[in-house]
Amino acid sequence: MDASEPTLRAAPMPSDCNANGDIFGGWVLSQMDIAGGTAASRFMRSRCVTRAIEAMTFEQPIRVGDVVSLYTRITRVGRTSVTVHIDTFVQRKFGTETVKVTDGDFVFVAIDEQGHPTTFEAREGL
Repeated sequence: MDASEPTLRAAPMPSDCNANGDIFGGWVLSQMDIAGGTAASRFMRSRCVTRAIEAMTFEQPIRVGDVVSLYTRITRVGRTSVTVHIDTFVQRKFGTETVKVTDGDFVFVAIDEQGHPTTFEAREGL
């Protein structure tokens, strides 16, 4: 994947807000999980599931109208798993300012059709 292009881009809606008017942390987490899963599946060339979130830090709020861009990179490769680092940035509504709002490390495991972990060697074409 091209590191200069986001793996995922999304725009939160008013229904994604908490009582303070900021976007729910859970919404952000789900977008990060989608982006990380996409990167892991492309890299592993397999169906992948989330195993763990090793770290995640919220630095700034996300607001309705912000455009959220999620950038991914594979940071560790195991026998059946990969760790994906995800940086989340927003472009503020009506502005050109880009702000980093969160980042995290997510672990994904490659699985076969029966849902069992699978290794690189076990998959055809690798």
